[in-house]
Amino acid sequence: MLILGIETSCDETSVACVENGTNILSVVTATQISTHEKYGGVVPEIASRLHAETLESVTASALKDAGVKLENIDYIAATNGPGLLGSLLVGITFANALALSKNKRCIGINHLEAHIFSVFMEFSELKPPVIALLVSGGHTVIVKMDDFGKFLTIGHTLDDAAGESFDKISFLLGLGYPGGPVIQNVSRNGDREAFKFPRAMMDHKRKYDFSFSGLKTSVINKVRSINATPENMEMKMKADIAASFQEAVVDVLLHKTISAAEEYKVSTVILAGGVAANSRLRQKMKDAGNSKGINVLWPSLKLCGDNGAMIAGLGFKKTEFAVEHIDDVSAVRNL
Repeated sequence: MLILGIETSCDETSVACVENGTNILSVVTATQISTHEKYGGVVPEIASRLHAETLESVTASALKDAGVKLENIDYIAATNGPGLLGSLLVGITFANALALSKNKRCIGINHLEAHIFSVFMEFSELKPPVIALLVSGGHTVIVKMDDFGKFLTIGHTLDDAAGESFDKISFLLGLGYPGGPVIQNVSRNGDREAFKFPRAMMDHKRKYDFSFSGLKTSVINKVRSINATPENMEMKMKADIAASFQEAVVDVLLHKTISAAEEYKVSTVILAGGVAANSRLRQKMKDAGNSKGINVLWPSLKLCGDNGAMIAGLGFKKTEFAVEHIDDVSAVRNL
């Protein structure tokens, strides 16, 4: 079965063709980084406009790279939330129009569920239940996945998402956009213990929720206290601040995720989303898991960021579920 996956939830226009849920035949992604970089973050109106301008050509390239024609596609899957409203509308409208033009069925896909499913695409032996840490520019959430389509949200961010915090601190230090990979690289030359930034809500009654606004404010106050600007701050100082900030974020993500796995007696933790590409997070999470007998998995780098492959992969799983459990397969339209 061939699924065409369309992802336009934020600032990546990505289309992929996936066979039987795991065999990725093609992934074509048009990034908007250079456009949003000067703003230090994504501008929603610009993002949706760029999706509209590039989606047709990206889709054509994905089909060409996969060596298939649109007529060969069985289902079209598209992200229908959460995400930037304008960007989502572009993708959903395009997908439905494409489906109608070729008499195909169109499946709406939850962006967060797709990120989680990306790990299952690459680890065929992986089975629920799992504790999933989904961490990206727009989301930071801990989820207990009991089965496919069955999720319990254990904790979530009360303000900034972790990835958003990376972007803001990177902008503050004049390091560039997106903040995640930039801070990771700069941190390699920094002292993680140089500054004692706060680890918020570690012992709070809402023990699995996150708050990164206080950490962000602490970093801002530190920069102000040394009367530094991005232009006059020494690179060693930037590296120390970046490394200390990153360590604070990772410590909070690690503590809450491993604690959730222990409390709910789940032996597998998966990382998903753009920040799951962070090497420091991976290393510390793996080390903590090993010490407590918890298996920690994450997707390859190509599936960490927003991509059409995870949309298509989950689209296949949705159709598989519908065929197995629903007499009328047309009900897949409503999944």
